[in-house]
Amino acid sequence: MSCPICKSETVATYRPFCSRRCADIDLGRWLRGSYAVPSDDPDDLQDLEEGPSKLH
Repeated sequence: MSCPICKSETVATYRPFCSRRCADIDLGRWLRGSYAVPSDDPDDLQDLEEGPSKLH
């Protein structure tokens, strides 16, 4: 299995990552909202139209 961040071989301690660094990069991406699941839910679309202040 390869690390989803840098494509190196994974290490059991940090699986599915190769290192703490790659795990932290992935966490940062989640926290910034870089990853998202698409939604067709009307409430989600309305929130998006109202702007980011409504999302929190």
